[in-house]
Amino acid sequence: MNVKARAVNGPSDTFKHTEISRRGLDKHDVLIDIKYAGICHSDIHTARGEWGEVQYPLVPGHEIAGVVAEVGDEVSLFKVGDRVGVGCMIYSCGKCTSCREGEEQYCEEGNVPTYAGYDQYGDYTQGGYSTHIVVTEGFVVRIPDNIPFDAAAPLLCAGITTYSPLKRWRAGKGKKVAVIGLGGLGHLGVKIAHAMGAEVTVLSQTLKKKEDGLAFGAKEYYATNDEETLTKLAGSFDFILNTVSAKLDMSAYLNLLALNGILVNVGAPSEPLDVNVFSLISKRRSFAGSMIGGIRETQEMLDFCSEHSILPEIEVISADKIDDAYERVLHSDVRYRFVIDTSTI
Repeated sequence: MNVKARAVNGPSDTFKHTEISRRGLDKHDVLIDIKYAGICHSDIHTARGEWGEVQYPLVPGHEIAGVVAEVGDEVSLFKVGDRVGVGCMIYSCGKCTSCREGEEQYCEEGNVPTYAGYDQYGDYTQGGYSTHIVVTEGFVVRIPDNIPFDAAAPLLCAGITTYSPLKRWRAGKGKKVAVIGLGGLGHLGVKIAHAMGAEVTVLSQTLKKKEDGLAFGAKEYYATNDEETLTKLAGSFDFILNTVSAKLDMSAYLNLLALNGILVNVGAPSEPLDVNVFSLISKRRSFAGSMIGGIRETQEMLDFCSEHSILPEIEVISADKIDDAYERVLHSDVRYRFVIDTSTI
């Protein structure tokens, strides 16, 4: 079936109205009527060819919230009318160790990204800046009734990207947690870590978002452009979540960790990060990375957010504002996540 979408035709192109083809339903497929699609910084990197070669035209979008419109003959998990979401991947091998353990994001054969990849049928994947998408039921999650569609969308990437490492490294009660950056990822990291019971500190370039950070659950808020901050906080934290996609002095931030502390990077800068090994070995610190979570964990995250009334801070836009939104993201001019109303496509 042909559906309406917004696509770019090159790394410096603007978004234009187009139509793309969605496959007919296989026996385990779900057709989703997309209501809202979030804008992730990854969309910008990919659309502009900053993470490698891209096939154009490209329809980005991997924060998708909508309603089941049709199901395949053997679908058992969903029915027409269900509130559902799709995140950053739509298929994996299902056989490797990672997949069997519910860690499809680390599929040893490579998971199929929601856009800019090739699916199990050999077709190039196109994402959520569109009116409909077809996805295998095993890669669809259920959106709780008390989470609005527009707010649900960013949880499918930003939410799980922060929830997964916070949970894995037990950054909860009794732990001192710092979040670097209060943007689309960081503001959710603060909310989730606070709900888990951690004592949360925000490390941001300036204090301009301090009021927001404290309202989201942070106990402390520091400006990293103040030369005294990194010295004052040395050895303070059990866990640091770095959410920014920029080249930072990682050794300086590693020195903020206490004995056995862990710094986890979820931001993905285009430049390599330098680390002085002495900042690790001096206090048996660890520097790790984390992607999104698996499908089971993504559902767990949605249920956790439902239980604790955690919603992202969003600005809903029409499809003709995507280019403006991209530029505003790059200038940190959003509080805190753009979401496209796909009815305007």
